[in-house]
This record gives sequence, C-alpha cells and structure tokens, in this order.
Amino acid sequence: MPIFILTIIAVMFLADAWWWWRADRLLRPLRYQRVLRGLLAVFMVGCIGGLGTVIASRLVLPAGASMGPVALAGLFIWHFIVLPAVAIPSLLLWIAGKAVWLIGRLRSEPAPPVGPQPAAAVVEPTLTRRQLLGAAISAAPPLITAIGTTRAMGQLDEFRTRRIVVPVPNLPTDLDGMTIVQVSDVHVGHFTRGKTLGRIVDAVNNLRPDLIMHTGDLINHALSDLPAALDMTRRLEGRFGQFLCEGNHDLIESRAGFEQSVTAAGLPLLLNTTVEARVRGVPVQVLGLRWGWPATIQRFSERRSPDEAIVASMGSLIAQRNADAFGILLAHHPHAFDIAANAGIPLTLSGHTHGGQLHLSPGLGFGPVMYRYWSGLYQRGDASLVVSNGVGNWFPLRINAPAEIVHITLRRS
Repeated sequence: MPIFILTIIAVMFLADAWWWWRADRLLRPLRYQRVLRGLLAVFMVGCIGGLGTVIASRLVLPAGASMGPVALAGLFIWHFIVLPAVAIPSLLLWIAGKAVWLIGRLRSEPAPPVGPQPAAAVVEPTLTRRQLLGAAISAAPPLITAIGTTRAMGQLDEFRTRRIVVPVPNLPTDLDGMTIVQVSDVHVGHFTRGKTLGRIVDAVNNLRPDLIMHTGDLINHALSDLPAALDMTRRLEGRFGQFLCEGNHDLIESRAGFEQSVTAAGLPLLLNTTVEARVRGVPVQVLGLRWGWPATIQRFSERRSPDEAIVASMGSLIAQRNADAFGILLAHHPHAFDIAANAGIPLTLSGHTHGGQLHLSPGLGFGPVMYRYWSGLYQRGDASLVVSNGVGNWFPLRINAPAEIVHITLRRS
C-alpha cells in the first residue's frame, strides 16, 4: 500500500482518538455523564473498529469480506466529512487555548495570600451555558453522521438522464442527429450493484442510442465485482456498438487483471489505441486513452503528475488520428481535453470528477477546486468536451452533483 495512503489512514486513526478524548472531556461535567460517555464510546469504537475492518479487508481478509453498505457509508461520511470538520477546529482551538494560558502564566505570578482566608462556600453544581454548548458539540457530529448516512442510502440507486445537445462545426451531414449515451463511473461494488445495474441497462437501452461510450471506473476496485460489471455491459445495446476506456479505480487491484478480463469478454477496451466504426455510412474513429503510465515504466513514474501521463499517452493517440474520420476521444480524466482540442479532435468524453461530488451550490464545491472541467458541456473553438457526473458511487453521498447517464445529440452547426 502506498506511503501516502498509509499516512492518511494513520491520520484518521489519530483524529478518531483525538476527537474521542476531547468529546469525552466535554461530557464529564454533565449529570448523566456516564450514559452519554458510554454512548460516545460505542460510537467511537464502531468508527475505529470499522476503519480497521475496511483496511483488513483490503490487506488480510478473504476477497469480498467486508461490512454492509450502510455501515460503510457511515464510515465514509464520518471519516471524510464530519471528522475533519470537527477535529481540525477542535485541535486548533485547543492549541490556541494552551498558548494563551502559557502566556498568561509567564506574564503574571499570583501574590501569596496574606492572613487567614475565609472558608469557601459550598455551591451546588449547576449546568452552565458553556457545559451545555460542550454537550451539544459532542452530540452533533454523531447525529450529523447518522443523518448523512440516511440520506446517502436513500440516493444510492438514484440517477437521472441528462440530455446534452453538442453543436459541431463541419459535422458530416449524415451524422447530424447522431446520439451517444455516455456511461461513466459505474463503480460496481459496495454501493452500486444488484437491481441498480439492471436499472442502468434499462435506462440506456430505452434511449436507443447509435453509440454507447464508457469513460472509465467500471468497477470500484475489486476484480470480484468485474463479472457483474461485464454482464451489465454486455446487455447494453447501441446500434453501431459500444467502446470503453479505463479509469483509475479499475486498476486498483490489478491493471493486468482488469485489462485482460475485459478484453477476454470480447468488449472493445481501448488502451492508447483506436478503432473505426461506420455510423450511418460515415467513418467514426474512437480513440481510447489509458489511465496513467504504461506498466513498463510505472515504477519510474510515482512522482510524476497525472497530467504528464495524459500528455505522453495523447501523443501516442494523436499519431494514430485519421483526419478523414469523425473523431471521438474517450478519456477518463477531463484534462485530456486541452490536448485533444489543440489536435483538432472534435469531441471528447470524460468522467472521473463525479460532478464535484459535494457542492454547496452548483459551481461552489470540490469540482472547480480540483478540476478545470468537472460537469457538463465545455467548448473551445471547434472542439467540445462532455464531462459526466457518473452513474455510480465510490463515495455514498452526493450534494448538488446527481448521478447520471448522459444522452448526447450531435448537431451540425
């Protein structure tokens, strides 16, 4: 497991322990502190034990041994959203308080008492406003996690059909009105499985597209989920075929295992290669970008950026470009669009971003912070890019970034 991932895991465990200690201290002055501290302990043991189970399921437990989707969703929401939101401010406030206390001690020394001191009055303990605030601060994070988990489970099998019309200058006349259904980021696994896969098949086939394009992350990570993903893919019906590129999650467990299994299933997985289909009698060249660096140089590329790998692979693809065919690039990462547009490839289809996953409002969230292109239609000159939010989930909760299949109609402009 990479050092970066191990570091994140270690930080999560430390953050769990820190928040448990801080929340426990806030509950001690309360009247029913034993009950409340016991409930807190149950919650935190569940979070820490659950994190350990997830890690063990990837390292030492048999393949497929893990927890259910509800528990897993709660762990994701707690460790990726709620815990950072409470642990980081709590730590900063604690450090600031200790610094103020230390400065006060250094600046003034209390004078020794003179003469006899009156006996201290016995005061019945009362619940102060500060203690009430502390109790609320301790109780809020578990409640928010429970609410977030409930919402996540309610939306896991929900997706929309998003219709996008793409104007294409100099589009061959016979391709005017050509339809493409883009299926991206299915993430077959813990959160996308079973009946949801059947609903995806029905939704795609009911659109009766000319072409079906898959833009990566067919599985979440486990090759044991690949048979269900391949079965879903084989049931999809495009008049002139379907084509696939790979994504980062597809390769987590084994790059070779994924690529060989998909190819053996007879599906056209494009790995820095191209294929031509005739759509309405017109040649359409589909170019598929592989994810990351080729395995032969993978060990030398750990410190290189994803964009560098895109540049290297795009050079190989552009050399195969047939200028007489209408070109469609399948690239899991949307930043490939910059090179594709400069090379004159008229249409690029991408995923990977999940539409930003969590947005306070459309355009205000992780999408624009992390990516140049994160959802919908983008155009530069005569070239267009469509970025899908993805129809599946690796993270259980979406806010203002709904899951989707994308129905694209090309129009001559």
